[in-house]
Amino acid sequence: MDYSQSFAISAIGMNIERARVDVAALNLANANTVQGVGGVSYQPLRVLAVAQANGAGTANGASGTFGAMVSEGLEGSEAISQAAPLMRIVPADAAPRLVYEPGHPLANERGYVAYAGVDTATEMVSMMSATRAYEANVSAMNTTRTLAMRALDIGGNA
Repeated sequence: MDYSQSFAISAIGMNIERARVDVAALNLANANTVQGVGGVSYQPLRVLAVAQANGAGTANGASGTFGAMVSEGLEGSEAISQAAPLMRIVPADAAPRLVYEPGHPLANERGYVAYAGVDTATEMVSMMSATRAYEANVSAMNTTRTLAMRALDIGGNA
């Protein structure tokens, strides 16, 4: 059995979750960034993971179904590397957060200051869920390593 596919799946997952933690930390760091005079402010970011289509024909003519993807994965040893998700970091469509601070130098004519549209609660939840998912991928990788080592031990004693 080839354990490299299991390691590759866990590595891809860890890479995506690390990016989610990094982006959430960046958003939190810029939560109190004030919109500048030119109207440009920090735009919160999001991580999108999009699966690549490998371009091969699918089993049973069912294109894009979960069962067809599993069948392709079982048939081809390189299916994991071809189906690795693309990760994109895109700006979120968040309106600026207006805070009433009439004494602030960047306040508008009504006394409101435009801060970056970052929701700290959402970012903290995103960071915690990404951390838990990263830990799950590490656990899966450690389990795969343990299984591979036990298989080698059994094979060496035969």
